[in-house]
Amino acid sequence: GDWSSDVCSSDLNGAIIGTRCSRMLIRWCISLLVTWQRQVTERKGKGLLELLSALRWRWLREWFVVIFVALLAAFAIRATLVQTYFIPSESMTPTLEVGDRLMVYKLAFTLGDVDRGDLVVFNRPANMGTADIKDFVKRVIGLEGERIRAEGGVVYVNGQPLEEPYLTTDMYTSDFPETEIPPGYMFVMGDNRPNSRDSRFFGPIHEGLLVGEVFLRIWPFGDIGRP
Repeated sequence: GDWSSDVCSSDLNGAIIGTRCSRMLIRWCISLLVTWQRQVTERKGKGLLELLSALRWRWLREWFVVIFVALLAAFAIRATLVQTYFIPSESMTPTLEVGDRLMVYKLAFTLGDVDRGDLVVFNRPANMGTADIKDFVKRVIGLEGERIRAEGGVVYVNGQPLEEPYLTTDMYTSDFPETEIPPGYMFVMGDNRPNSRDSRFFGPIHEGLLVGEVFLRIWPFGDIGRP
């Protein structure tokens, strides 16, 4: 099976922003043409070369400003609000399929708490030996202060069986011994239990590793929505 279960960053958010900027540029060009026509009419052809020269430099200045603002907005959004990722492995199937594109809200856990069942993207834990894997996507199963274990294919939290409606009916969770989750940590697992390297292997993860919460699947188009 595929044990890597990583996610890869994508520049699709830049493409979305670029589309919006293109529409803005079209509207701006139309406005510029209207202004040019009005100014030519008012001057009745006098000093036409001077007018064209002035409009050319104005056009270049405004073009530069629009591109600069668009790039600045793209970097700001990517750094603080949302980031897109795509799924290259099967560790979260069938919830997330290979090739899915996701949007991750990076302020989710700055403004709110982590809940059981959340789909989270987090940085590679320090005790993971695979250096080429940067980010992971998993589901939060256990929270700080809880005791978690698996027996007979069932996950138990504080001695009570955990209902997991997101798993397929034939999905089996292999036994693992009881673990008490320290303060500030959480226990995460992939939905494809036999093919996911997760907290059963590298232990609970610290909240400081969280990148954000998966809140929207944007590709394929037929599956757009909250996963």
